[in-house]
Amino acid sequence: MAGLTGISLTSLSSALAAPLLQSLKPSTRMPVLFVGHGSPMNAIEDNNWRRSWQSLGVELLARAERPQLILCISAHWLTRGGWQLTGMAQPRTIHDFGGFPKALFDQQYPAPGAPDVARSLSKELRSPANSGTLGVDESEWGLDHGTWSTLKPMFPKADIPVVQLSMDYDRSPAEHYALGQQLQKLRDRGVLIVGSGNIVHNLRATRRGAGQQEAYDWASEFDTVVQDQIKKGQLGALADFQKLGQVARLSHPTHEHYLPLLYAAGAARATEMPRFFNTGFQSASISMRSVVWG
Repeated sequence: MAGLTGISLTSLSSALAAPLLQSLKPSTRMPVLFVGHGSPMNAIEDNNWRRSWQSLGVELLARAERPQLILCISAHWLTRGGWQLTGMAQPRTIHDFGGFPKALFDQQYPAPGAPDVARSLSKELRSPANSGTLGVDESEWGLDHGTWSTLKPMFPKADIPVVQLSMDYDRSPAEHYALGQQLQKLRDRGVLIVGSGNIVHNLRATRRGAGQQEAYDWASEFDTVVQDQIKKGQLGALADFQKLGQVARLSHPTHEHYLPLLYAAGAARATEMPRFFNTGFQSASISMRSVVWG
């Protein structure tokens, strides 16, 4: 425990000692979040992005009901040949990056898992590819930085169970959106859906020192198109992003950071008014635009 930073021993002990969630109960409808997570350093730097996450966490916990479970879809857990849910009781904190200060590697987020719920959801949710059940990972993964770097500022006590859902990178964007639509019903059972990626993500084009309102023309154009579709409730159209051609290819040389948006949009309802926050860019080529539905 000596290596842990940013979490008191009391918070850690209470998180570890909390009884594991056995099943989901009916609740008021939980919101859906898409969070642009950007650089892992946002988890520990005192910047506008992190302060927004902290404020959002306070707002969410002030609601009449707190989430029973957080289901997170992160850009950083890709699987092939099927989808997986984390099914361990105490998911490890994964430091899936390199070249950052030791303080970042020291970060831990000891939120409990929910093995029984994960197994139940694996049977309830169906693969859009073949209608089969989802897999349960009981030992290999955990909470990657797409998950913990945003949840830790929002919910620093780490006392809400967290399950991650992987993304089958072999499947089409439309299938990712379709699985997101299946998550809608979980919102009425105490599940906070969180997609964590970036609407624009091109690390090859990053420009260090760029201001939060500075962006390449193609990055700004793609971000604006996505914003307009969300505003108009055209959520299904988000899966057709590759039709934008060169603008899409520049915004996503690989599209793993875009896919979590499709899960969040699928779990939202077209009639729900979206609320945007963190509307700016990191390094001119990473959109931090984030959305709350509900």
